[in-house]
Parts: sequence; structure tokens; C-alpha cells
Amino acid sequence: MRQNQNSFMPDGYEVPKGESNYLKFQSGENKFRILSQPVIGWLDWQDKKPLRFPISQKPLSPIVADKPIKHFWAMIVWNYNLSAIQILEITQAGIQKSIKALADDDEWGSPYGYDIKVTKSGEKLETEYKVNPSPHKHVTQEMLDAFNKKPIYLGALFQGADPFIDHGQITPKNDLIL
Repeated sequence: MRQNQNSFMPDGYEVPKGESNYLKFQSGENKFRILSQPVIGWLDWQDKKPLRFPISQKPLSPIVADKPIKHFWAMIVWNYNLSAIQILEITQAGIQKSIKALADDDEWGSPYGYDIKVTKSGEKLETEYKVNPSPHKHVTQEMLDAFNKKPIYLGALFQGADPFIDHGQITPKNDLIL
């Protein structure tokens, strides 16, 4: 990289992206394969930290009045964009409804047998998400190996704990995965 005399950084320099254990939808296409059964529940916030509650234990009111409690799904996925195992937490009702509709459809069925593409466009209140399935196909050995090398316990989310450390139990891959 060549350093421009009038520039603080070399020409073409970009700050490296840090690795994350969580898939966050970026603008454009986000392709993933669901590998575990989701945990579902309620998401609230306290001191900028998430508090998650099982579906049967919805809080009566949010801790922060202007930040509503959201319904969430969290699952282990293969993120094609990074070729990595991550946790995907979905709070967007439209995405949840679209994936549930696919799962309930006789021709698509449970989403363990195909990839899903979520395309994000717009920003803030103008953000839109489109959900599209890809044709059915088997998971790759690379996905299975990565899943086995990175044990995750989704139940830790309800305890406010890190799901990537050893809890003495793990969330298994779903047996319906092709």
C-alpha cells in the first residue's frame, strides 16, 4: 500500500472487520443455513445489555419504557458470506413470518434442507427485508465440521451467559438436516 503524503492512512486502507459469533444482517444478500432448532422467547434491554426470557415468561412491561419487548428466535447457522458458524437472532416479525410460512409449506418444509437468503435494503425506519429460499441441497462436510468444532449452548442466552463457553451441554444440530 502506498502512503499518500496528504493522507493519514495509506491509499486504499480499510479498517479490518472484527470477527463476530453473531450473524447481523448487512445491506444486500445474507445467505445462511439453519443448523439447529431455534430457541424462542422475549428480548428486553437493561443498561444496553440484552435480557432474554423463555416464551412462557414474557415480562409484563419493558425495563426501558421506549424500548419495547421483542419476540426473538435464536439459532445456530452457517453464514455463507463468512464461511462460519454463528448464532442468528431474528427479532423482525416479517422475517419470522416468512420463514415460518416456508416451514409450513408442503413443498419447502422445515428449513433444515435448504438455504435462506435475506436481502436487506434501506436504513432505520425504511429498512426492508426480503426472504427467499434456495433449492433443497445437502449441507457440506465443511459446515458439519465447523459445527462440531464450535460447540454452542443456546440455552445460555436465557441466563445472560456466553453461549460459546463450556456449559457442560451443547445445542445439537437438528436431525432433519440434509
